Amino acid sequence: MKLGWPTAFGCLALLFALTMLATRSSELLAENPRLVPAPAFAFPTPTGPQIAIFAGGCFWGVQGVYAHVAGVRSVMSGYAGGNAGTARYEQVGTGRTGHAEAVRIVYDPARVSYGTLMRIFFSVVADPTTLNAQGPDSGPQYRTAIFPTTPRQAEEARRYLAQLDKAAIWPTPIVTRVESGRFYPAEAYHQDFMIRRPNHPYIVVNDRPKLLAFKRLFPEVARERPVRVAAATR
Repeated sequence: MKLGWPTAFGCLALLFALTMLATRSSELLAENPRLVPAPAFAFPTPTGPQIAIFAGGCFWGVQGVYAHVAGVRSVMSGYAGGNAGTARYEQVGTGRTGHAEAVRIVYDPARVSYGTLMRIFFSVVADPTTLNAQGPDSGPQYRTAIFPTTPRQAEEARRYLAQLDKAAIWPTPIVTRVESGRFYPAEAYHQDFMIRRPNHPYIVVNDRPKLLAFKRLFPEVARERPVRVAAATR
């Protein structure tokens, strides 16, 4: 049905009002973030660029937060936990591939540690107590998981999960697990989505609060200009 000018104008005004309301709501949500304790142990700093892989629900927001972390060289959205033949958005969305939406982070351990990346994950990126669900999304593809890329990372992740479990920070148990699996890049239209579409309704409501909370809780490692996925080829 074609809309007349008055009706079309009214719809645009309503859309603008809803967008402004969602924006303010996201800002309010970011005012009371939960800062979890830092790892209570120390590992030697590895040399050279390292890779971290985290699954924390929809990869748009996870990528969007880590793109603002100083010391991170690149962040790519993708899939982990399944096989190459099913690493496609339409198939992953069925929840039957074993994949989780994940991000692959290339970082400089001399500037930001693996422990700090995990602390950011549990503080602002994901809710580790919801099984196969994050925010409005549900299904095993939206589970929270850590995919270590080295034995040292695996040990750090297990020890940190045990520490957070013992601290009883959340009223319900942590369901985040340490998993294994290869990472497969997502389709190009998913990359840098939060950077390219900052006013997308999903981003405004679900992911902007995470970025605002990160900047508030981690000012020492926050940078204003995000790194884009194109940096992965440098």
